[in-house]
Amino acid sequence: MLDFPKDKKIILFDGICNLCNSTVQFIIKHDKKDLFRFAAIESDMGQQILKHIGIDPKKSDSVILYEPGIAYSCKSEAVLEIVQDLGSFYSLLTVFKIFPTAFSDSVYDYVAKNRYQWYGKKEHCLLPTADLESKFLH
Repeated sequence: MLDFPKDKKIILFDGICNLCNSTVQFIIKHDKKDLFRFAAIESDMGQQILKHIGIDPKKSDSVILYEPGIAYSCKSEAVLEIVQDLGSFYSLLTVFKIFPTAFSDSVYDYVAKNRYQWYGKKEHCLLPTADLESKFLH
């Protein structure tokens, strides 16, 4: 069984995607409650978490928010839960929950499908700096 950090939510993200990496940096900067921990989907830990929650690692190309022992969410639902947890002005973005998940996910899928073309990608996952190391699961 995996040993997850207590009282933390885990964000699985595409570690080679520039948009995803920028988003992770944004979340870290605005995570005033120190609520989130991160793992690239491509990493060993990311793969273990996917298997643990029953998601086929070969079919996962979206952000996943996992609350150990509670639940997980994907795509637009995960994004809206993350901004809600960030609080402040960002929680106002949850107004988009009024849209059906199918619609929100179709917008998410469109951006996800084009993210490498629009934002580029790295050849390898970035390694966190020493001061951010504690935010990433290994």
